[in-house]
Amino acid sequence: MTTSAVEEKIQFADQKQEFNKRPTKISRRSLSRSISQSSTDSYSSEERPQQPSTGYSLPHSAQTKAKGTLPAPKEAMKIWLAYPAASYTDSSDDETSPRDKQQKNSKGSSDFCVKNIKQAEFGRREIEIAEQEMPALMALRKRAQGEKPLAGAKIVGCTHITAQTAVLMETLGALGAQCRWAACNIYSTLNEVAAALAESGFPVFAWKGESEDDFWWCIDRCVNVEGWQPNMILDDGGDLTHWIYKKYPNMFKKIKGIVEESVTGVHRLYQLSKAGKLCVPAMNVNDSVTKQKFDNLYCCRESILDGLKRTTDMMFGGKQVVVCGYGEVGKGCCAALKAMGSIVYVTEIDPICALQACMDGFRLVKLNEVIRQVDIVITCTAPQPSVLKGNKNVVTREHLDRMKNSCIVCNMGHSNTEIDVASLRTPELTWERVRSQVDHVIWPDGKRIVLLAEGRLLTLSCSTVPTFVLSITATTQALALIELYNAPEGRYKQDVYLLPKKMDEYVASLHLPTFDAHLTELTDEQAKYLGLNKNGPFKPNYYRY
Repeated sequence: MTTSAVEEKIQFADQKQEFNKRPTKISRRSLSRSISQSSTDSYSSEERPQQPSTGYSLPHSAQTKAKGTLPAPKEAMKIWLAYPAASYTDSSDDETSPRDKQQKNSKGSSDFCVKNIKQAEFGRREIEIAEQEMPALMALRKRAQGEKPLAGAKIVGCTHITAQTAVLMETLGALGAQCRWAACNIYSTLNEVAAALAESGFPVFAWKGESEDDFWWCIDRCVNVEGWQPNMILDDGGDLTHWIYKKYPNMFKKIKGIVEESVTGVHRLYQLSKAGKLCVPAMNVNDSVTKQKFDNLYCCRESILDGLKRTTDMMFGGKQVVVCGYGEVGKGCCAALKAMGSIVYVTEIDPICALQACMDGFRLVKLNEVIRQVDIVITCTAPQPSVLKGNKNVVTREHLDRMKNSCIVCNMGHSNTEIDVASLRTPELTWERVRSQVDHVIWPDGKRIVLLAEGRLLTLSCSTVPTFVLSITATTQALALIELYNAPEGRYKQDVYLLPKKMDEYVASLHLPTFDAHLTELTDEQAKYLGLNKNGPFKPNYYRY
């Protein structure tokens, strides 16, 4: 099926915040060290500073005492300690792992594993809000009501499970696909959204705060199920693809293609292709124009501030920030921080990106030159195009040792390799959990840094991202799935492909009505003069937007 035929077929047819309930062996050891070694860094009950009102009502006995004179300071402190401030987790949550719970949705199905199925109603409301900002996916649903371009498709997915992903999954279902889903990040799942999907009949295996063991268990539950075998893969990071290659390689005999949206995952696909081990066609969505120029740039430009503000409550004006990497993600981060009045430095290895940073008004430095003075360090070193992955140990233990007190360290890349977090898990350093996804790492002399999301992706671990931008990426993913699933045998070899440019243009056109935007149309004379088709594509494949 040609690209135009696919289009015709379409046209006519936490935020709950929680701690990790099942920590890995490393995190258990770190926790025990934190408890044993942080006693000198903590307040005693009599030294603890005053806290603002929490909204809790006092017990009856305390209320009786409070009717008269105020209780003595020590008595008041005892009352306060007995009724601590509200935590970020819901009071209905408990320490039981979702893997140990027996849950069923209203239809009696138990083919899912989420934090709490009772949160489904709240998740449904979030999904309905997201639908309002995802016009292209809603348009695909409407235009494909007659003929289902994904009828017979069995898609196994491993992405961030958010309200926006839910809209994509339900769109794929409306297009005729069956889906099973796991999370690509242990911190990014919205529990209420996962519950809403499970209630709607989607087999979802994900919750916020999974351990590493939970992560792989959830992926296996998606893949290893009796009577159901996937024929399409939608991946973010390559972990799902890696797991199937490792555990169930025979499944690739029935899989028609892989759609991958991240730098890390695409890098893995290129490695497989180079080694001659890629046995199905794969679509590199990450380097599509609609992903690079919108999701990577505009999404990060807005979400970097949101993630930092939610986790640290900091003010950006006057702060010194170093951004490691000036690709699309780095450009977005730098633009946002500069607009807020921050002093921004950039590190780069690529002279072209470095020159862009200089021309945009940023000081190009080596990290060693500014590490002692900066207030924030942000890594986003995944180069473009995605023949390479995010760098390793961009921020080393030596850099971490030299940072000033209270420096904030975070990562905007998919993988958690850019900051050498492993070097911080040593006996002489104390880890102190401040709030969900925020840790103090304390040196023996009392110096501390603020580490966000343990070096993992800041935005979806610690905040949300703009729905409209994700609509563009999700629509690109949907069209890539349709293209690979319907392609005649032989069109795509066992290699990695970019989505046809005509598809990119189609995705963009579906989002223009939101802005009441009106495209200019070429006249026949103009089209002939330019050597273009009036309906596109309008740029050659090598064009850089």
